[in-house]
Amino acid sequence: MSEDTALIVIDAQESFRHRPYFREEGLGLYLERQQALIDGAAAAGIPVVQIFHVEETGPFSEGSGFVVPLSPLRLAADAVVRKRRHSALVGSGLDVWLTERGIRRLIVSGIRTEQCCETTTRHASDLGYEVDFVGEATLTFPMVDAAGREWSAAEIRARSELVLAGRFARIATVEEALAAAADGRLAA
Repeated sequence: MSEDTALIVIDAQESFRHRPYFREEGLGLYLERQQALIDGAAAAGIPVVQIFHVEETGPFSEGSGFVVPLSPLRLAADAVVRKRRHSALVGSGLDVWLTERGIRRLIVSGIRTEQCCETTTRHASDLGYEVDFVGEATLTFPMVDAAGREWSAAEIRARSELVLAGRFARIATVEEALAAAADGRLAA
């Protein structure tokens, strides 16, 4: 096992079920792949960091009761971090936690693919971390662009993987990310 790797589970929280754009489409597959990644990391001794996005009001506020793991995900996080920005590395203390433990490689997963997962990936890369972006263990929702075209969740994920690959991260499946961490290297 690579002792310098951590799994980051970004914003996999109930808050999203209470947003108007939330859709069940793709949720089952995401939950299966996210859980496989969590379970694989735990079995390999890779620390799991759960990130929660928090806001002052609405379903992302602490008082809403929705800043809890997205059901039915199960994880025993080694650290729980709350953030108020898109990047999990801004003002959350995550960077300190990672540095104190000698973590230099991140496996990124969670919700939303093109927002907090992609932003954290870019930021981590710019800070010198090596990153595996596990797109199949991310979830997003369709969006409509300025021209009125609806982009599917699959298209958005493909776009995120395209712009991250080889520049900010290596794109990996659950199995590739776990195998790479076990070998002490990132997936090809």
